[in-house]
Order: sequence, then structure tokens, then C-alpha cells
Amino acid sequence: MLDTTQSDTAPPQDEPRGCLFALSQPPLMIFLAVIGCLLLMAALHDLLLL
Repeated sequence: MLDTTQSDTAPPQDEPRGCLFALSQPPLMIFLAVIGCLLLMAALHDLLLL
């Protein structure tokens, strides 16, 4: 049969946070936005002006 009794060990309260928590941090999002804008500007420069 399936054991449905509760064990003595409690689940950990501080679980590791995932990638979505890391992406919600403002400094990281600003950094990624700046890098993305630089890449976009370089790509548009290559496509339209060269």
C-alpha cells in the first residue's frame, strides 16, 4: 500500500530561485537591453548603410 503518513523531515523553506527571478532584476534587464540595442544598431548599419 501507499504510505500516506507524514515524515519527520520538513521541506526546505528557501528553495533556489529559477531563471525567471534572475531576469526580473532591473540591472540585468538594463544590461541586456543595452547589448541588444548595440547589436540591433550594428545589424541595421550593416544592412542599410554598407
